[in-house]
Amino acid sequence: MIIQKQYRFYAAHRNEELRDKCSNIHGHRYGLTCFFDVERTGNLTTLFSEFDARIEPLLKNEYDHGMLIHRHDPLFETLKMHAERTGEHFRLKVLEFPTSVENVSYVLFTAIVELGFQLNRIELRETDTSVVEYTREDWVADNRRFSDVSMKDNGEQVNQIDLPH
Repeated sequence: MIIQKQYRFYAAHRNEELRDKCSNIHGHRYGLTCFFDVERTGNLTTLFSEFDARIEPLLKNEYDHGMLIHRHDPLFETLKMHAERTGEHFRLKVLEFPTSVENVSYVLFTAIVELGFQLNRIELRETDTSVVEYTREDWVADNRRFSDVSMKDNGEQVNQIDLPH
């Protein structure tokens, strides 16, 4: 059986590899639809609130009103230096690869699986007319693809950087 839940968050990003409008910093109202594989035991499978209790804080604390940024984007170093110099705070979700909707789908799928959920697929809406459907099969293939991408920096896992206030 599949349970479907929808979530929204706002985030800025840019894709520094492109040579078009998307190389500029811009924002999206992302729509995330999760399709959970669940097993029925008795009269119900999983309370909807169990999904919300874990996924909403993840989105709120790591993604919402933040900036998705590739660790090797030159802008990342600039933002770090600015924060150190001024003490200004930025919510940055640091990715090991460019912040395309496909790569963000991989990161979100991974994070939700790590929360203990069995995902069938997700849909990530970047705009009103652009949606990526990302399946478990895509995730398995990307895990192989990204396996040589180190998620370590100086011995510490870096998923988000919380620069000084």
